[in-house]
Amino acid sequence: MYPVIFQIGPLTIYSFGLMMALAFLVSGFLTAKEFARHSMNADLAWSLAVWAAIGGLLGARAFLVLENPQSFLRSPLHFLLSGSGFVWYGGFFGGILAAVVWIKRQRLSVLDVFNCAAPAIPLGHAIGRIGCHLAGDGDWGKVTTLPWGVAYRNAIVGWPHPEGVLVHPTPLYEAAAYGAIFVFLWIQRRHPRADGMLFSSYLFLAAIARFFIEFLRINPAIALGLSLAQLISIALAFAAAAHLVWARLQGDPVRMSGRT
Repeated sequence: MYPVIFQIGPLTIYSFGLMMALAFLVSGFLTAKEFARHSMNADLAWSLAVWAAIGGLLGARAFLVLENPQSFLRSPLHFLLSGSGFVWYGGFFGGILAAVVWIKRQRLSVLDVFNCAAPAIPLGHAIGRIGCHLAGDGDWGKVTTLPWGVAYRNAIVGWPHPEGVLVHPTPLYEAAAYGAIFVFLWIQRRHPRADGMLFSSYLFLAAIARFFIEFLRINPAIALGLSLAQLISIALAFAAAAHLVWARLQGDPVRMSGRT
């Protein structure tokens, strides 16, 4: 793969960092458009994006401790200060928490803001996963003989397989899934719906996608033959489905929004 895009003297442009920056810009731009469409200050979307990004990075690092407790206990300081990886669900929860704090400070509706940001989240995630693929950060899947298998020989975390071995490019699978979710939400955003339903739709679809793709990844099972990411996906999918059903049953036209 291509962990380094180019290098000029001391200046090095890394593929993962570049794609993360692109994900931030695209997500912020789309959220700003939705803020404006919902008669909110579009400039606030960029402030929200910064808060969510910082919270996401901190949450991703913290969640890594849960996935690698032995490494953390052996050398806590080195583990936290190293650049040895991030965990998506940790970033998601950290970003959500930071976003809620920001929204409350701005005295906005949490559900309205989440609805505005819903389409941008999976697109940003898809772009980020392309960065994972280019960098080879260890998110690849199990060994495969399929013709589209990939060998991450220049992976930033090291390539553990011998010559000729290919693996599932699961970052690309996720990028495709989240890209499709973005298209669906972008179309659905103009249809009248109860507050928070668009975000719950994102949460449900993304959790289902991650649950099934996880079967092809190399994360260890921790309970019932499922990985930690799969267990979290189940919980999020049930929570999102419960909210969608509840919102449908309410059917209150006063709380339906779908500005065009």
